[in-house]
This record gives sequence, C-alpha cells and structure tokens, in this order.
Amino acid sequence: MVWTIIHYIDIAVWLLIAASVFYVCFFAVISLFYEKDNFAANHASAMNQRQRRFLVLYPAYNEDSVIVNSVDKFLYQDYPADKFQLVVISDHMRDETNELLRSCPITLLTPVFEKSSKAKAMQYAINEVQGEFDNVVILDADNVVLPEFLSCLNTLCNAGYEVIQCHRCAKNSNNDVAMLDGASEEINNTIFRKAHNRLGLSSALIGSGMCFTYELFRQNVFQLSTAGEDREMEALLLRQKVFIKYAAEIHVFDEKVSNKDNFQRQRMRWMTAQIQSLFRQLPQIPSAIVHGNLNFIDKTIQQALIPRSILIVLLTAISILMSFVAPFWCTKWWVLWAILVVSLVIAIPPQLRSRSLFGKALAVPGLVLRMLKNLLHIDHKNTDFLHTTHDS
Repeated sequence: MVWTIIHYIDIAVWLLIAASVFYVCFFAVISLFYEKDNFAANHASAMNQRQRRFLVLYPAYNEDSVIVNSVDKFLYQDYPADKFQLVVISDHMRDETNELLRSCPITLLTPVFEKSSKAKAMQYAINEVQGEFDNVVILDADNVVLPEFLSCLNTLCNAGYEVIQCHRCAKNSNNDVAMLDGASEEINNTIFRKAHNRLGLSSALIGSGMCFTYELFRQNVFQLSTAGEDREMEALLLRQKVFIKYAAEIHVFDEKVSNKDNFQRQRMRWMTAQIQSLFRQLPQIPSAIVHGNLNFIDKTIQQALIPRSILIVLLTAISILMSFVAPFWCTKWWVLWAILVVSLVIAIPPQLRSRSLFGKALAVPGLVLRMLKNLLHIDHKNTDFLHTTHDS
C-alpha cells in the first residue's frame, strides 16, 4: 500500500517536471530549423528608405559606475544625429555623474520618485520629452551597442515590425557566475525568441534592447505597475495580438552579474515577476482560448515553467536518489535528465560550447541553492523594485 502511494507520487512529480522539460526540448529542436528571413538582403534594400526618428531611453537607477560609458559608446552611431534623441532618466545618481552626462549631447532628466521603478522612469520620460518620434528604444544603463545599431533597427521598423527585441548578449565573462549567466541568456534567446519566431510565434521581451513604435509604447507604458515591467508589457501587447520580432543580428551587449549576491538578487526579481505574471494572466486564459490568442496562451505557459537551473539540479538529485531508493523506477528519470541536458546543449550557440563553459557546471548547485532560498521570500503582491548593482 505504501509503495503504491509512493509510486503514484513518483509518477505525478515526473509528469509535472516533464512538462517543463518537453517545452524546452520542443523549442530547442525548432531552433535548428532554417529561417528564410535574410536580414543582410533586407538591410541592403532598405538603405534608401526613410530614416525614422528614434527616442532612445536609458532608465538609470543608481548606475553611476556604467551609465557614462554606455552613453559615450552610443553616441558613435552611424545614424544621423538629428534623427535620434538620447534621454537618460537619472534616478538616485551622484551629482558628479549627472554633470558628466550634462556635458554630452543628450537630454538628462532627474526625477525624484518616492518609490523608484523602471516603469516610472519610462513613464516620466514620455511625459517630459517633447517632439515627434516614430519609435522608442529602451536600453539598460549597462548596455553597449554597435555603431550600426539604429541603422539596423531602422531597417526592421521600415519592414513593418511594431515591436522588436534585439539580441542581448554578454559583454563580460570574467568568472564562473558571469559565464553561466551569459550562457543562460543565450539559452533564453534560442528557446523563447529565435525558436518562437521560427514557428510564427512572438518573441519574449527581455527588458532592454527593445524597440517599439512610439504610439504603441505610449499607449501601453502607463499601464505598467510592477518591477516586472517587461513581462507586463509583453502580456499587454500579446492581448492586443501585436507580434514581437526577434532581431538576432542586432546585438546589445549586457553586463552579466559576476558575484553570487547579485545573482541571487537578480533571480529574486525575476522569480517574483514570473509568479506575479502567472497570477495576472491565468484569469485571462479562457478569453484567450475563445479568441484563439495562441501567443498569450504560450506566454502564460512560460510563466508556469520551472526555471531551468532549478530543473537540471532537481532532476539530477531525483535521478540519483531514485537509483538507490527504487532502481526499477529510475529509468524514466534518467531519460528525462538526458533529454533536458541535450536540449540545453542544443540551445547554447555553437561558439559558446566549450570545455571551459561546461566545466563551470559545478557552480550551478550553489547558485540554485540561492534561488531556492528566494522561494521562501517571494511575495506575489510585492511591487518593490529590486536593483542589481554592477561591480565595474
């Protein structure tokens, strides 16, 4: 009787975990399919098309260590200077940092918020900056882009895309945590962005390296109210059946967290946003089903997935445990583990697959332990902004 109950629990837990594994596996395989879209050809044919006017926003909360460098690098755009306006929303930054920014050909805003958030910074900028704009670009304070960034975005905007998520990738790999964080981001790019677009589904947004048509952004940004503003914005757009294009060729270099405390703080913010999004979106699923909104349904499923790093450690632990406790039941666990490992290897870009990267796997259990500690402190009603500091 006891073993029967344990067997039922074993099957139920396996099915629960398998749902997340098979989701990752399916889209990892889809990412291998050829994409017909030829960006280079489109860019060449669009060189003579109209040059759109961009509003570029850098929300910067306590980002003194990185913002000046990011702004300096951005100003090397090969795009006409009169066709973009760069705006830094300086929140809780030092006077000396603001003075350096004022010496640059940009617009500096210095709001005073009782409770800061990225959503509030973007809303403030839209209210304060006057002018005619075609598109809005959102970048994080540590993001660095190439000189052709706006020219490439202009090509895709002229092709008719209302929302574009650029390819955010690591600009540093100085230790184990940063390397693993960068690899995790690339896995996300493969599964939730590239593979989704190849099936005709919307890419996931990631919080920076995003481009919107100005009116669409203005209409939706004032509805954002949590620290997971990217997930909120994505859900709003998908409810309106707006397609999100992933631009794998347009790189945005992002600083990866390089110490365990920052990693834990960042994942705490992400996990809280994921749970908040799940609670907000579940009541809207019946309507999405009735209206055939597959993108919104898919996005809600994403919020219910077990985070991959927790998934791999959990599967490894259960597989080993079952090998000793119930060897006759362990095969299905090892098969699931193998499917997940192969899927993650597929999702990592070939140029990042190295002995050095896979050697960092020993750091994963410790990082996952920190993520599991976060579960004890998550409040799905909390909307406080958790800032991730930079070591540079």
